[in-house]
Amino acid sequence: MAAQLKNANYRAIIIDDDKEMRNSLIHLMGAAGWEVEALAEATGIEDKVIAFLPDVILSDVRMPKSSGLDLLNEKSGVAKLPIVLISAHGDIPTAVQAMRDGAYSFLEKPFDPQRLLTILRNAAEKHRLSKSAERLRKQLATLSGLDRVLLGKSELLQSVRENVLDFSSAHAAALILGETGTGKELVARAMHNLSDRANGPFIAVNCANIAADSFEQFIFGETGKSQGLFRQAEGGTLFLDEIATCSLDVQAKLLRAIELREILPLGADKPITVDVRIVSASNEPLDQAIEEGRFRSDLYFRLSNVVIDLPTLRSRRDDIPLLFEHFLQNYAELYETQIPEVTAEDMATLIAHDWPGNVRELRNVAERLILASRRGASSINDALRVQNDMGDVPETLREAVAAFERTLIAKAIRTHKGKMDAVAEALGIGRRTLNEKIVKLNLNKQDLL
Repeated sequence: MAAQLKNANYRAIIIDDDKEMRNSLIHLMGAAGWEVEALAEATGIEDKVIAFLPDVILSDVRMPKSSGLDLLNEKSGVAKLPIVLISAHGDIPTAVQAMRDGAYSFLEKPFDPQRLLTILRNAAEKHRLSKSAERLRKQLATLSGLDRVLLGKSELLQSVRENVLDFSSAHAAALILGETGTGKELVARAMHNLSDRANGPFIAVNCANIAADSFEQFIFGETGKSQGLFRQAEGGTLFLDEIATCSLDVQAKLLRAIELREILPLGADKPITVDVRIVSASNEPLDQAIEEGRFRSDLYFRLSNVVIDLPTLRSRRDDIPLLFEHFLQNYAELYETQIPEVTAEDMATLIAHDWPGNVRELRNVAERLILASRRGASSINDALRVQNDMGDVPETLREAVAAFERTLIAKAIRTHKGKMDAVAEALGIGRRTLNEKIVKLNLNKQDLL
């Protein structure tokens, strides 16, 4: 039974096996401007929720077929709704259990009608605010291109997207971890665009490209000569890529600036207060750098209030077809040409590849295939061969060495079918050194065989 009012503000589903109670609640809530759907049992509640789109569910606790407490354990859209429970058998243990299981509120019959209406209104308002916030988050994600930055359907990537959305609104420092080519700067920029600092500047710097003797001037500035990156990023975000390459002396000065929110430019008599969110990134695990004495643990704790770990492409191979199709489409439009045919065998080759350069390498292979197709010849194997010969050239020597070692070790493991003593001998290094490099380079032997 439904009672629909022209100017209804909120919608509720009432579930009670007592017909007299149902009618009483329909009359009470209808008079208060609610649109209601009344049910005698909770069977098929998911379909009702989809069809009616209520803001709140008001349910009796004890019913013949299912209890109101059972609603709290629903794994469907019901779980996202505030649930208010009423019962003539209410007692403290039941109420405590209901609240622990996620009930919005609990009332014992007989209840005060006005109190019930107040609780229902508050629950409905909270639900609508939550829905509005979720819609806004999705709109912001679309505007920032987050779905394009983190394209894929794997659970790993969905989790990362959720973390990026959650952490973007925070003011705390964020640390992004991931191998070369996983999109660390793109994620940092998306976090900036999703934050309340979006109208401020986004300043990115690769710490590995700054000479140690000029780092302080470059970052903090110099009186009468340069502002420095901190002041350039005022009101916005400063992205420090490859933070692990900073010297210990520079790390100490960064720590002070982040802790005190102030910098001391070269030649200045007094510090300058800055309002900057720090987002940093590293393509190596910082805990290992700390153990080796190359990175300060106190700086790590300051930088890692929020941590986002980007998955490698080889850990989400199911996303490769979607990503490759996306890149082919983009480059076909850019170079004004047709997308070449990609066979099932071609796609199997792509999925089987190790992808040491991750998404960046896949994008480059797509571009090479499009360029080759313009000349009338295109081959996935040729595109991969060129990629392997030339490499997805890293920006720093450290990255280049790591990429080369990763490719060489991976090839040796496949060649010797995982026999690590033979791998170490072929590479001319000790077994212990090999194990250390495998850990440092995030290689998984099982993925290579």
